[in-house]
Amino acid sequence: MHIQTLRGIAKERGIKAGRMAKTEIIRTIQRLEGNFDCFKTAVEGHCDQGECSWRDDCLSNSKKAAS
Repeated sequence: MHIQTLRGIAKERGIKAGRMAKTEIIRTIQRLEGNFDCFKTAVEGHCDQGECSWRDDCLSNSKKAAS
């Protein structure tokens, strides 16, 4: 998702995104949605937040487990 689109979503929800990074904006929205603010912290595609609006984007950016 483009940052401008994301900032528009944030604005609709009353978030002053200003110079916030994409990850920070999404985590703020996650908290407002009642989810954990865990965007981009999934390890090897594991996520138990099935109702999160950002789940697909998050999982496509998931981390590899430390060996």
